[in-house]
Order: sequence, then C-alpha cells, then structure tokens
Amino acid sequence: MASARAFVTELLRKADIEIGGSRPQDIQVHDERLFNRVIRYGTLGLGEAYMEGWWDCKALDVFIHQVLTAHLEKEIRINFASAFTVARAFLLNLQTSNRAFKVGEVHYDLGNDLYEAMLDSRMVYTCGYWKDATTLDQAQEAKLDLVCKKIGLKKGDRVLDIGCGWGSFAKFAAEKYGASVVGITISKEQATLARELCKGLPVEIRVQDYRDVDPSTPLGAGEQFNRIVSLGMFEHVGVKNYRKYFKVANRCLKEDGLFLLHTIGYKFSQLTSDPWINKYIFPGGVLPSIAQIGKAIEGLFLVEDLHNFGTDYDKTLLAWFKNFDVAWPKLKEKYGERFYRMWKYYLLTCAGVFRARESQLWQIVLSKNGVPGGYTSVR
Repeated sequence: MASARAFVTELLRKADIEIGGSRPQDIQVHDERLFNRVIRYGTLGLGEAYMEGWWDCKALDVFIHQVLTAHLEKEIRINFASAFTVARAFLLNLQTSNRAFKVGEVHYDLGNDLYEAMLDSRMVYTCGYWKDATTLDQAQEAKLDLVCKKIGLKKGDRVLDIGCGWGSFAKFAAEKYGASVVGITISKEQATLARELCKGLPVEIRVQDYRDVDPSTPLGAGEQFNRIVSLGMFEHVGVKNYRKYFKVANRCLKEDGLFLLHTIGYKFSQLTSDPWINKYIFPGGVLPSIAQIGKAIEGLFLVEDLHNFGTDYDKTLLAWFKNFDVAWPKLKEKYGERFYRMWKYYLLTCAGVFRARESQLWQIVLSKNGVPGGYTSVR
C-alpha cells in the first residue's frame, strides 16, 4: 500500500496535484485503498472510488484538466480494465440493432425530471454555441439556429433528425423555419416528452433505430428528405457500423440535399470509450476520429464544411452541472447520493477533457454531389 501511495503521489506531482492540498486541483483521500485501485483499474477504478467516497476534490474539472495536460496516461501501462474493454470492442459489434436501445434504457430513460432540471428551457442535450451567448438558453438557441443556417433550411423542407432527443431541434425547425420533421430516438421517455412538446407542429417522433429509416426497406419505402441532421447521436453508432450509418443517410437524402453531422470526436482512432464512461454513462459509446469518418463516407458524401467548437462544450457542461447541483435537493430522494457523485463526476470530468482539448466537437456539412458553385460556410 505504501509503495502504491508513493507511486501515485509522485505521478500526481507531475501534474501539479497534491494529496491533501488546498488548491482546486488537489485531492483529499478518505480511503487508502484508492491507490492500489487506481493502479490496477485505471480510470474505471478512479471513477468508482470517487462514487464510493474514497476521495474528493474541490474542482474535478480542474483536476482532470491538469492530469490530461500533463499526459499522465503515458506514465502508466495499460491496465486490465482498459485491455478488456478494447479486446471486447475488437471482437464484438457492441452497437448492433439488438443492443441499440440499451443506452436509451440506461442513460436517456433515467427520468425526464433530471434532464428538465439540468438542461436549458428547450431541453437540448448537446453542446451549446457560445460565440455571442452569455446564458445556456442563448447558447442552445444559437446552436439550433446555426444548424438551420448551415443546411440552408427553408419553409416546406422535410427533415430527418437522427437521434432527436426531446425534440428540441424538430420544434425549433418547425416553429422558426416552417420545416416538417421526422425525429427518431431509441428512448421511450424522450419520445413521450418530445411528442408533448411538439404537439400541433408538423413533427413526427418515432422510437426507432436509425437502421430502420431506410427507403430500401418496407418500413421506410420511398422515404427521402431534403435535409438530414444528427446532433449528438453518432457517438452511439460504433466503428463497425459507421459505413452502414452513412449508407442509410445517403439513401434517405435527396440528391440535392445536405446532411449536418454534429458529433463529439477524438484526436485519434479508437474502438471503445473510457471504461468508466462505458460502464456508467454511455454503454457501447465510442468517439469517432476524422480518419474514421472520412473512410466511412468515401464514395457516399462530399465534405462541404467542418467546424470545430469543442471548447464550447466545457462551458456547456459547467452550466449543466450548475443547474443539476441547484436542483439536487428536489432530486435527491429519487436518485440518491451515489448517483449525485456519479453524475457530478461525469459532467465535471468531461468539462476537463474538453478544456484540455482531448475531445472535440465537430459540425460537418455533407452533400451527395457537391453544392453547385460551392458551399458558403456559416459561423
């Protein structure tokens, strides 16, 4: 135990983090078993130990930012938990149609009360656009408007929203731009609230896997759209399914249409996500790389525009945590203290990840044949 503590202490010093210190990034250790657990299980052990109250930190986002910018992961050999997760993803397709609804049940069906408390008034569960915004509501409305402008949305357009969440984009596009929208989600809870929020608008919400929205199948015979958007859903598709995903989008998009993909991305290609995130937050999720997206769209789409505003996710996550923390007294009885620590760890460590520029947020505009005369970028 002493050697494990000494090893971790020295490792953290390289990131200017002290055990028992008083700065935002410093940690307080309540259980000495933490050190062996981190060495054996890496980020999975670190996150689980936090959930169980073995350690604390004044500012988790600052702690993670320090760890990542110091590249401490290079100091530790791959641990068992990480090796198992990678091997499993290599051997299996973790995002088959049979497994597609698991993330909906585990994450998005947690409870609409949680998300209503945490998110903005439109219930947007993706990165806000903070260029000219000072509040979360402003940032999310700016993002929705940015998407509409990037795809040149106009009255009468028919739009497919892959991964529609609680219908925030569908409602905005119908109200502000006069579009009709088909939104699909793998969450029954999301669909129920989305239908309520979009009542009276030309919006159809379906509980459906993206693979079933296909004009070549009986279920979706002849179904094509002027525009397609996918905001924060591609992270659940999985590397083995990227090509299939883009083939479905290609068949569903009219020849002169535009497809906007809004996704978190990673700086290099990988097969799986962080073991803690995979186990507790987004089962089966994985972040794509530009190389993986490029390979998957070859022969199907032309890239018209790529916009990276990943640092805006840092601000968005901090705003979500602030809302969640303020609302916690009303949520506490239903969700419990362990959930609070888990959700806090999720939101604040992710903020640190984006601040360190480890993860990015891309909006990619795609066309099937190229926009005649060229595409004009919108920022």
